[in-house]
Amino acid sequence: MTANIHPRSLALVTPDIAYKTSYEHYIKELGNEERYPFPMDFDHRDFPAMLQRIADFKAGINLPAGYVPSSTFWLVSSDELIGVVNIRHYLNEALREAGGHIGLGIRPSARGQSLGVYLLQQGILQAGALGVDVVHVHCYKNNLASANMILRCGGVLHSEYTEHDPVVQRYLITQTDN
Repeated sequence: MTANIHPRSLALVTPDIAYKTSYEHYIKELGNEERYPFPMDFDHRDFPAMLQRIADFKAGINLPAGYVPSSTFWLVSSDELIGVVNIRHYLNEALREAGGHIGLGIRPSARGQSLGVYLLQQGILQAGALGVDVVHVHCYKNNLASANMILRCGGVLHSEYTEHDPVVQRYLITQTDN
């Protein structure tokens, strides 16, 4: 179990082979839980190939149909991977409906410490560095923890996408709000 983590011990890093063991433990800890963000579903058995796929997504290379370039960062404390954030460089129509710019996840043993808020704040900064002025962050309507995290980061409920089950709430965060 991950002990309480002090924010000063955190770093946002580019995915790296140095975190292979911690990444594997993170995946194991997730068990059958749905993995967020989507790069957590990449096959990690060939770790260097997974890292290359993440780098390709950032460069917009070999993207599957319907995907857009995206940057993935890992939140680490010492040599432990704590969370993952993925920032889409822009949105297509499908991502405007459900998906947004930012997806993130915190490993189960590190939850309940407001690390999701910290990671979303870092993701918003990274989106701003990519030129995204209005960040779309979406979550399921029944996911109160995610909704509260988004609100704590300045999110304003824009609309709901009711064509999806469960309903997707779409929040906007304006860079000047932070």
